[in-house]
Amino acid sequence: MRFCIVGAGAIGGFVGAKLALAGEEVTFIARGKNLAAINAGGMKVFYRDGREEAATTVRATDDYAAAGTFDVVILAIKAHQVGALAGKLAALCDKDTVVIPMQNGIPFWYFHGQGGELEGRTVETVDPGGVVKDAIPKERIIGCVVYPAAELVEPGKVVHIEGDRFPIGELDGSTTERATRISEAFVKAGLKCPLLENVRAEMWLKLWGNLTFNPISALTHATLQDICEHPHGRALAAQMMAEAQAVAEKLGITFRVPLDKRIEGARKVGKHKTSMLQDVEAGRPIEIDALVGSVVEMGEIAQVPVPTIKAIFQAAKLLDETYTSQALSIRGVQTDGS
Repeated sequence: MRFCIVGAGAIGGFVGAKLALAGEEVTFIARGKNLAAINAGGMKVFYRDGREEAATTVRATDDYAAAGTFDVVILAIKAHQVGALAGKLAALCDKDTVVIPMQNGIPFWYFHGQGGELEGRTVETVDPGGVVKDAIPKERIIGCVVYPAAELVEPGKVVHIEGDRFPIGELDGSTTERATRISEAFVKAGLKCPLLENVRAEMWLKLWGNLTFNPISALTHATLQDICEHPHGRALAAQMMAEAQAVAEKLGITFRVPLDKRIEGARKVGKHKTSMLQDVEAGRPIEIDALVGSVVEMGEIAQVPVPTIKAIFQAAKLLDETYTSQALSIRGVQTDGS
């Protein structure tokens, strides 16, 4: 299959390299030093056990119009970046192209393909004005939940930290030939890619932890273990998760893991810094809208109060806007504010 990976960062680089190493045709949409590094030496993946792999058959370009068309386009960029390039994606697609968004949080497509009175509604927090929704026809989209953790440590070089699961599912819950083919390609690449009947339920399970531990860690600089073992940290996490669960259940979602077990799973990860805390320490904008603000919006839609989540969202927004407006990281390292 012909895959285009839009965004050659940690997850995009990892997925693209694995698919290429399994014999798939992979093109990255990249820029700057990353673009040059990929074209010079491919995309490299390093593992914690000392192994390393180099996908040298990949190609990279920053020109959407010249890239060609593909069977599958994977959007491996952060949620707040999608709107700026949504209009360019048509150049990568023919009539049968599948688009797989790999963003954390509530996705822009959440109310597409599920039917009911909310069908087609825009999630304004992640897609203001419905720009992305209008640019990517819902018929192209297959949902995906991203579990692996990885880090782009330098241009063209990804360090895989943990995980290999990329569950996918059609938005209407059906089992299709195209989804099956994509799943088979991922499995051939050494990745777990089960087909889901309810991709939204799996998305909420992943988000359950992200919307809680990410902002708490960003605000307190505590690791996962610290949050879960400190009585106040654990209580705060449990309250946020209970509010989110009430919202999700009002929207028809059933959680397959109990709340206490989800917290315990996070504790067992150890003294790990969440991606949001890493962004704060590096002076980068944080994914607060997609991970937390979207849940506040979903609470309003479902008419379920989320006071704790809303308070943490407001505090994290203030943190984000304070240091980015001053072009300073929390450690005092000069940045460009982007």
